[in-house]
Amino acid sequence: MPVIGKRQTVHLEGVCSVEEAEELLAWLHKHPKGRVHMKECRHLHTAVVQVLLCARRPIAAPPEAPFLRRWVLPALEAALHGESASS
Repeated sequence: MPVIGKRQTVHLEGVCSVEEAEELLAWLHKHPKGRVHMKECRHLHTAVVQVLLCARRPIAAPPEAPFLRRWVLPALEAALHGESASS
């Protein structure tokens, strides 16, 4: 199971496909102060990325996957702070 909710942190693990976007959105709505743990995540479908961008949640543990660390993490951090990813 790629999306695992624990108390105030949701863990994204392995490959998070389009099917996980709705589950992630529901968890984020239920936990308005929840954080996102991405250390074990290897791939995020763009629908999951869009949910994360809109949710603007802090990242508890950044992804180790090079692509996610280089391209997705900066966009998520910029969204959290209300900035453009290119700033």
